[in-house]
Amino acid sequence: MLVRIGAMTVTEGVFIGLLVATTLTIGWFAGLVVWKLYKGQR
Repeated sequence: MLVRIGAMTVTEGVFIGLLVATTLTIGWFAGLVVWKLYKGQR
């Protein structure tokens, strides 16, 4: 994986930030759904 901080543009930074935020949100939401389903079964 190539990481070049110096050559990164503002647009790339914004899109990478959005990608990370979206991934974290989806992962958290999926975990919450699984936890509620698991808790509901007991």
